[in-house]
Amino acid sequence: MENGATGTNEQQVQPIRIFDTTLRDGEQSPGASLNRKEKIEIARALEALGVDIIEAGFPIASPDDFEAVHEIAGIIRRCSVAGLARCVDKDIVRAGEAVKAAEKPRIHVFCATSEIHRTHKLKRAQEEIIKMSVDGVKLARTFVEDVEFSPEDASRTELPFLAEVVTAVIEAGATTVNIPDTVGYSFPTEYAGIIRYLREHVPNIGQAVISVHCHNDLGLAVANSLAAVKAGARQVEGTINGIGERAGNASLEEIVMALKTRHDAFAGFTTGIDTRQLYPSSRLVSHMTGMLVQRNKAIVGDNAFAHEAGIHQHGVIAHRETYEIMRAEDVGRSSELTWGKHMGHHAVGKKLAEMGYKLSPDEIRNVTDQIKALADKKKSVYDEDVRAIVEGQFTEVPQVWKLDYLSVMTGAIPTASVRLIHAAKQEPISDAGTGDGPIDALLKTVDRITGMKGNLVDYSVASVTRGKDAIGEVSVRAQFEKGKIVTGKAAGTDIIEASARAYLNALNRHLDDQRRTAEAEKPGL
Repeated sequence: MENGATGTNEQQVQPIRIFDTTLRDGEQSPGASLNRKEKIEIARALEALGVDIIEAGFPIASPDDFEAVHEIAGIIRRCSVAGLARCVDKDIVRAGEAVKAAEKPRIHVFCATSEIHRTHKLKRAQEEIIKMSVDGVKLARTFVEDVEFSPEDASRTELPFLAEVVTAVIEAGATTVNIPDTVGYSFPTEYAGIIRYLREHVPNIGQAVISVHCHNDLGLAVANSLAAVKAGARQVEGTINGIGERAGNASLEEIVMALKTRHDAFAGFTTGIDTRQLYPSSRLVSHMTGMLVQRNKAIVGDNAFAHEAGIHQHGVIAHRETYEIMRAEDVGRSSELTWGKHMGHHAVGKKLAEMGYKLSPDEIRNVTDQIKALADKKKSVYDEDVRAIVEGQFTEVPQVWKLDYLSVMTGAIPTASVRLIHAAKQEPISDAGTGDGPIDALLKTVDRITGMKGNLVDYSVASVTRGKDAIGEVSVRAQFEKGKIVTGKAAGTDIIEASARAYLNALNRHLDDQRRTAEAEKPGL
């Protein structure tokens, strides 16, 4: 039986909680900043995926982060919603306010415990660290019953002191104790040893769930997480696509599929994840953050279920399991759907629902129009084409500037002619310019029309689908007027046009950030 249940010697099923921190730790990846609407769409996808806890953000970080956590807490009903807080009163109060509308609210407090953090960051003695941790948990318990505590940099903390801290916070009311490998320092045997040590040396450890949170600096985040499960951890924290600071976090989809696929090695363990939602969730997060998934990424990469070698192809044709240990369908990689210009919006809506999207009638009609337009341009329309169209709806921001016309000429002197429309004036503004190449000429002309100089930090193009007429997805990172770096995305069969729309998406995002910042700074707000 799946997940370790065996015939005569049936083992007790042991659920492993999945704690997703894509919206908090994952969003801390450089260039992966998300707006509120994008966070809500990802939260809905995580709820459909079946995660147990969504860490929706760090409410004290900014007003927008607070509002995002608060709104997600009011929408999500099937899983816990957590807000992160330092063991600082103002952080905890803010987190409590943010998650209070949740069906199952959680506050996740943390305090660094390793000698290097105590000495150089907090400048506190061990006794002070314990007091801060205990006080933080007790204050959090005044807001919620479900409190998680993390001793930051636990894997480099002296084990006797770590056990002392864990004992104290459980006594103070922590219901989950998370043991983070904050800098990805541990090896699997070493990390599992920490979990076993705590189980043996913390007298009240049975009153809390042991959780693990691993970073991937040495490429061992998933291996460490699985070793910890073997050693007694019953909650695993991770992110979709493994995104996160530095080298990222443990990849949620890899952990889940390892437990599912190797149920012989993880006898009795199970999760509540609907694995068919893993690939759609991966695509959504990749599109929202602008962080492309490498082709050979396990589970969700383009090549994860691809076979090119003749020997492999022959083996798979003869018997799939010769070279495939998982089925593509099990992770949501559906067979091709027939999309075309003759489809009506009712049929489109039905197929979109089957793909996991919940769109309004107006959004479905808009997607239908774009599918028809795309079908006129290319021979075949695939699932991935439609996903790119749908997910483009989620990344839209108020369009202060909109592309109306574009013509680019290459040759000895690349030239771009551009016509834009400003939302307030509704009159087209045209200009033309030259550059080192067609993209350079295009962006310089856009800058001249808008009067805003942009510094292009990163530019990438990826094929969304197969074939010569494939949709290309353009992702740019740009900085305007020395503001923060913003991400812009667009997709289309014309890469030059998609580049213009991606750059304008970044510019409009910058202008929207400026507007929201100005509103937040108004007196009385």
